[in-house]
Amino acid sequence: MDREERERAISPEAALAELQAGNRRFTEGHPTFGLQSAHRVELASAQYPFAVVLGCSDSRVPVETLFDRPAGDLFVIRLAGNFLDEYGLATLEYGIAILGARLVFVLGHSSCGALTAAVDYLESGHVAPGTIQHLVERLTPIARATRRDRGWVEAAVHENVRATVTEILSTSSIVADAVAQNKLKVVGGTYDLATGLVTPIES
Repeated sequence: MDREERERAISPEAALAELQAGNRRFTEGHPTFGLQSAHRVELASAQYPFAVVLGCSDSRVPVETLFDRPAGDLFVIRLAGNFLDEYGLATLEYGIAILGARLVFVLGHSSCGALTAAVDYLESGHVAPGTIQHLVERLTPIARATRRDRGWVEAAVHENVRATVTEILSTSSIVADAVAQNKLKVVGGTYDLATGLVTPIES
């Protein structure tokens, strides 16, 4: 199946449903995809992922695994704190304009270390070593906007997803055009490390 065939075969809504169904299989302990040696050979010449996922680098958030998808289905961008920078945006646009993805999913997760560091920085003034502080300062406005006595990190995680979805929609003309033509959806959600469940977040 080439890119045009894939686009005809799956709508943005169907792409989101595929991710949700895969997460259900994962949380219920019935994943579909295991060894994929033959599939790897099929993908050697081309890729046509149906979704772009902007996720966190956290080793506990294996994107293909938690959505129970095989190689070739997801075009994954991973950065601590799952926020958008110029290179992440370029990568995301490549997934849409060149590879024909029908969905962008921004995936935050519980107990995010990057947002925990931003909260800690606001609370204690603790400066992270090296260039890690640049990442902390990038996320500090999100943490400041959600400041509260309890549940601060989780509130920041949710707001970071919402803000990133909004930024993608307002920054990229490629995304805006595809959404206007009903060829693309941009949504977000959070992954719970304990339950394995991905919960959608209203933007």
